[in-house]
Amino acid sequence: MHPLQSRSASIHTNRFTFALELGFYAGLIWGGIRWFFYAFNFTSVLPGFLLEPFFKHSFLASTAGQLAGWLSFIVLSVAASLLYVLLFLKAKGPWPGIAYGIVWWVLLFIVLNPLLQWSAPVKLLTWDTNISEMCLFLLWGLFIGYTTAVEYTDEKLRDGKGVLSRS
Repeated sequence: MHPLQSRSASIHTNRFTFALELGFYAGLIWGGIRWFFYAFNFTSVLPGFLLEPFFKHSFLASTAGQLAGWLSFIVLSVAASLLYVLLFLKAKGPWPGIAYGIVWWVLLFIVLNPLLQWSAPVKLLTWDTNISEMCLFLLWGLFIGYTTAVEYTDEKLRDGKGVLSRS
């Protein structure tokens, strides 16, 4: 018998609370890394770029504005996690999460940025900024996607459907 089969078959992860928790930690960790990137000039995009339409730029450049930006990234991460769990729960491996992060980067920086003017256009940003932001969103998507894939695999093991026979 596989060690995970001894658990009760009724143990299931609530998808909604899982996505909320995953999004919170994704935003906390990767939003903190975004702030680090900004503080050390890896990127010129403010941590609060998502709040640019709602607050003055001078406020977003302040410490309080950067904290507000971190919180906005947590909110974005929660929404992105909910969407990922809803649409791609059964996606396996790291590649769907990587693609998901790149899609978010394209959506935010190429599609929505010209409309909402969160930052300078991508072609006017430095290489450092573009590479840092793309890599950050790629890893952020990987974190969301792979964590979901691992949880789903664990869920299958708890159900006994994914257990390999040990002979």
